[in-house]
Formats: sequence, C-alpha cells, structure tokens
Amino acid sequence: MALAWTVSGCASQSGGSSSADEESGTLTAWIYGDDSVKVQQAAVKEFNKTSGVKVKLVIVPGAEYATKLRAAMASASPPDIFFNWGGGSIKSYVDGNQLVDLTQVVNDDRSLTNAFLASVMAAGGLNGKIYGIPMRGMQPVVLFYNKTLFAANHLKPPTTWSQLQSVSATLRSRNITPFALGGKDTWPELMWLEYLLDRLGGPKVFQKIANGDSSAWGDPAVLKTAQLVRQMVSEGDFGSRFGSVPYNGGVASTLLAKGQAAMQLMGSWEYSTQLSKNPQFAKSGLGWTTFPSVGNGTGNVADVVGNPSNYWSINSGAKHQKAALDFVKSMASQNYAEALVENGDVPTTAIAGVMLTSSPNPDFASFQYVTVQRAPSFTLSWDQALPADQATTMLTEISGLFAGKVSATQFVAAMKALK
Repeated sequence: MALAWTVSGCASQSGGSSSADEESGTLTAWIYGDDSVKVQQAAVKEFNKTSGVKVKLVIVPGAEYATKLRAAMASASPPDIFFNWGGGSIKSYVDGNQLVDLTQVVNDDRSLTNAFLASVMAAGGLNGKIYGIPMRGMQPVVLFYNKTLFAANHLKPPTTWSQLQSVSATLRSRNITPFALGGKDTWPELMWLEYLLDRLGGPKVFQKIANGDSSAWGDPAVLKTAQLVRQMVSEGDFGSRFGSVPYNGGVASTLLAKGQAAMQLMGSWEYSTQLSKNPQFAKSGLGWTTFPSVGNGTGNVADVVGNPSNYWSINSGAKHQKAALDFVKSMASQNYAEALVENGDVPTTAIAGVMLTSSPNPDFASFQYVTVQRAPSFTLSWDQALPADQATTMLTEISGLFAGKVSATQFVAAMKALK
C-alpha cells in the first residue's frame, strides 16, 4: 500500500491547470482545529517536501469552523481544500457547483477504490456521487460504561432495551445516575434519537429524511423514538441536572470517571477525552459496548451511527487541481494510516485492522474497527447529514424534547414541518 500515485489531470473540471501551472503555487487547506490536527500538519509537511505547489494548512477553532467555512465559501477567497463531514454538511456547496466531483477519479483508480471501507467512502458524498476523500479516523457512537461501578453492583452491559431498562432501574435505586449526558451542548442528546430510530425503524427512515422527504419524520418509528426519550428523562435516567451539564471540557465524562454516572452514549473520541482528563480511568476503568437491540424494531443491531470519517473536498475553482488531487489522495497511504493509529485514531482504510496493535489502546481500536467493518449501515450524524438550517431547528426541538418543553407528538409535528 505504499503510495505511488500517477494522477491524471482534471480535464472535466473547469479551472483545471496545465502542467506548467502546477510547478509552483499555494493551495489553502482549511481544517477543524482540535487535538488531532497534528496528524494533518505532519502530512502537509511531508507533501510539501516533494511538491512544487505547497499546501498551507489553515487551522480554524472547532467551535467556529462551520460558520467560518460557510462565510469563506461565499467570499472571493474560498479555501482550495477543506475539511468536512460529508452528507448535508456539503450540500450547499454541491448545489452551488463549488466542489470537484471525485466519483470518476475514485472509480478509475483501483488503489484508491480499494483503499477505504466502502460504507465510509459512500458517506463522504451526496446523491450517489463522491465529493470527499476520508482523512481522519472513524468515529462511531459507542455505549461507554464504568467497569468498576458495574462490577460493584453486579451488573453486565445491556444487549437489549429491556436489559438497559433493568440496569437503569437498579442504578437509580442505589442513587447512581444511569447515564451521563452533556445536555447543555444538545448534540449529545441527538445520539439517543439516532440509535433508537435506527433500531426501531432501520436506517431507511432517516435516509428518506436526509434525501429531502420531510414526511418521513411522520414514520411511526420516529414517534416511538421520541416517546422512549421522554420515558428515560421522566424516569431519571439522565439525572435531574443534565440540561446544565456540558460535554465540552470533559464535564460529563468526569461524571462517568468518578462513578457519579454509570454509562455514557458518546462518539469514540470519548476514549481520548478520558485519556486526557482522567488517564487512570481510561486505562483501567472504562468499558465499552454496542448499542442494544430495541423491542420489536426492524433495525439491525449491528448498525452504527456517528461520523464515518471526516473528509477533504476540493473546491472546483481551485487553481492547482492536480496538486490538490495529489494531496487528498495521499490520505490513502500506509504511512498516513499509521500516523492516525499512533494518534489513537482508527483509520478507515481497508487494511487498518492489521495496524491496530500499535494503537494506545489496541482493544478499543479493534472493537471500533470490527464494529464498523461488520456494520450493514453507518448512518451519518443527523446534524451533519441535514442542511445547516434544518439541523439548527432540529437541535432546538431535541433540546426541548429532553427538557420536557416539547412532547413526543409536538416533536414529530415540528420535524415534519421542516423543508
């Protein structure tokens, strides 16, 4: 898998450059600023050693990234390459013909086609076309638990919804909050609806929504999902103060580490959060499992939700198209995958499984990889799959649902009204 690309020019793209144009120049690449950015910084440095066209990495603070990217893409100086989540996060740029369609490039290059897990590659596109190359690790949502707390209370990780309810009841009876939840940030609440809807109705329900069919919010599985959320809240599964607890800053995670909560549904980055904030707990007390099956639902218990990966997309107006392609294709190299593993990430490359022994936590890395590899469906986080305006309204309604200000029926009605 050593990288040795022979890249053809993008003759089909407007603004394509001649080989003379490619000899020198600069490409700007915007990236979400967090602890993982060091891997991309190293990749840029390596690329620039041999390329006449240099990549300049622009690191934008995470909390400001989406807003600043939208403004930049509407300006006279948009980035040439940019980090995104695929799906709805790029819809406005696709609609505005601002992105390079990479479908033919990927299909024509067998080494690139075979480099990544198919479900992850597909999630980076829209309407069956590929607009992004995976550039970070997979980020499935995982059910984490406090192993010490479970052992002390003679509990086992739940594999069915009835088991989860039983475990929660036991914990509540002993004055232990079943689930830590950073409700102040809202998006951690979203994860509960994502998994419940998948288990109850399968991935097809949200896929219809993501494809623009707002009537699919009226599917009976959506109402049942909202009702289960309201039941959990009313029974105290998240405690009474979750609405004021943030996830950012490690607050919710510390509740789990200190034994004040027994479980937390969170993206796989929770391990890195715990390793940073509560290192001893991360090494010996943190457990993980998949989301349980739910009643008579039609969804496959092997399905996962979350962020299949993050992606590099190329601006169709970028001057140095060939160099931009060379750079994003380098994400498929074995060296880059190894750098992700060393950072604690699980690459989305098809051969990543054999590299995971060098991960900071090989067991957790292997769990993630096998879970995603076996998943029939990997649903992109709803707030990334939907257009920004719809996602904002949705998160507001979800916050109201958890806070008891919006009933399950009202939630469904509000969602059906989204256009």
